[in-house]
Amino acid sequence: MNTFHHLLAATDLSSSSLHAVDRGFLLAGQTGARYTVVHALELDALAQWRELLGGDISALSRKIADETRESLARLVSDPNRNRGVSAAVRVESGRAVSAVRRCADDVGADLVLLGAHGKGFLQRLVLGSTASRLVRTSKRPALVVKEPCRAAYRRVLVAVDFSPASALAIGLAQRIAPGADLILFHVCNVPFEGKLQYAGVSDDVIHQYRTDAVARALRQLHEMAAAAGLSSTDYLTRVQHGDISRWIISEEENSDCDLIVVGKHGTNVAEELLLGSVTSHVLSESRSDVLVVADPRRPANVG
Repeated sequence: MNTFHHLLAATDLSSSSLHAVDRGFLLAGQTGARYTVVHALELDALAQWRELLGGDISALSRKIADETRESLARLVSDPNRNRGVSAAVRVESGRAVSAVRRCADDVGADLVLLGAHGKGFLQRLVLGSTASRLVRTSKRPALVVKEPCRAAYRRVLVAVDFSPASALAIGLAQRIAPGADLILFHVCNVPFEGKLQYAGVSDDVIHQYRTDAVARALRQLHEMAAAAGLSSTDYLTRVQHGDISRWIISEEENSDCDLIVVGKHGTNVAEELLLGSVTSHVLSESRSDVLVVADPRRPANVG
């Protein structure tokens, strides 16, 4: 099984973002991956204080960067946090989304870890603007960490729609949680079901269409699992009918999952509004950490 080579955790040094740092230490220890922790400094904001600070802000900028670097160094050297894993630290200047993405490209990160800010309604507003934009625009897998990192993941819900992103999601679930229970989950719908009902097609016929769709989805789930190298004892399958966002959250609760893996199809704003609504809903409503996998066929939005 392929493993991770380089993990990157982005932190603003808030308590919630440190959950991502801690999860990165655990994953790096599990996989032997190199590990980098990055903090973005938007020092351009100091320009508005230039006159009050005496005109030259370069010395102050250097001091802030040095102090931040020292804070990161203390963070990653804390034996109560690092699990014996060494981590490099980076302080990048510029807006957080661009800085983290630039650092990920520079180190060749194959997983980016991000903290989620806030709870409930606040989380819907904030999840962070930084985290949500990085998830939306990145072609790299992004792990949004919501919960404190206490142990390896136990039970992973993989949302499968049979796209290339779903195949990648199964593989990444195995890599990020090799000892966890895997649940391959699909939500299906009968095409034109509403129009069939409107046209007077009987409920029995529509029910049979649903039954056939579920059976077909189960076959496809087993085929995709076999293609990913899973044996029949390595995973469970679940198929439901209806609203995918609602069913993912319901299954997360019913199966007591601590990680959800979803694929995203869009990386620009228009596609996010149309196809990424499921991912956005899961990020907002789930209590678990969420691993978002990009469809490799789609170009990233670099704006």
